[in-house]
Amino acid sequence: MNSGKLILIAPLFLLLITTVFSANAQNKKSGRKKEFYFSWGYNKEWYTRSTVKIDQPSLGNKYSFVSIKGHDRPGWDEGLFTKALTIPQYNYRLGLFINKEKGIAIEINFDHTKFIFADQAARVKGTINYKPVDTVVNFSQPDFFYYLNNGANFLLFNIVKRWHLYKPKNEKIKIDLFSKAGIGPVIPHVENKFFGNANKPGFQLGGWNIGVEAAVRATFFNYAFLEYSNKIDYARYSNLKIYEGTAKHAFGTYEMILSLGVTFPVGGKVKN
Repeated sequence: MNSGKLILIAPLFLLLITTVFSANAQNKKSGRKKEFYFSWGYNKEWYTRSTVKIDQPSLGNKYSFVSIKGHDRPGWDEGLFTKALTIPQYNYRLGLFINKEKGIAIEINFDHTKFIFADQAARVKGTINYKPVDTVVNFSQPDFFYYLNNGANFLLFNIVKRWHLYKPKNEKIKIDLFSKAGIGPVIPHVENKFFGNANKPGFQLGGWNIGVEAAVRATFFNYAFLEYSNKIDYARYSNLKIYEGTAKHAFGTYEMILSLGVTFPVGGKVKN
């Protein structure tokens, strides 16, 4: 089983476990010390301009595509549910409130994002075949493409803070504000072709990223929630696999995320 399938199956397995435990946790929410949650959702991205740096020593190439434009590939931009649920840009969150009273949690935060560099006039600056160059190329198929399309894949380990905004006595609906911040690796699926030379596509550990996120969560009947998030991420990729060499790339991302989730109490009972 490849790593792409593992990325998908792991959260689905955790969701199944979550559902089972949630059923066993009825009427105990106020009597437990901790709180577990899991969510699954979809995202939309916008990227800063960036530079892709190419290093192919055996070919005498060390050059950059300067100030290029990247875009995402939502998957459902031509209509909702027109493709399989796993094709669009998805995300999941797995968290544990280690201090419910103070609203402090730790979280595994994964975004399956896509970065496409194609179909534009791109400035090339550096050395190609041991000769200096500074020119513009038509960066498009069949000679050029640069895809992190099966995932730019941001993984963060977050610290989370929650504030209660609205909580009626019957607790049928609660509104909370969240802030999150973290750091972690990027796990891109790297597929590219430069000047007609293509790499062998695949997943790899490709660098690191940091991110901050703000979210509003509406929780219904204590166990199900809908969450809307805005996130800023900075990812720095290195040693990306290309034909006869490696690439470096760094960019900023603004994301909007909408997720559905479940939450339930865990841990020892609180003494009254």
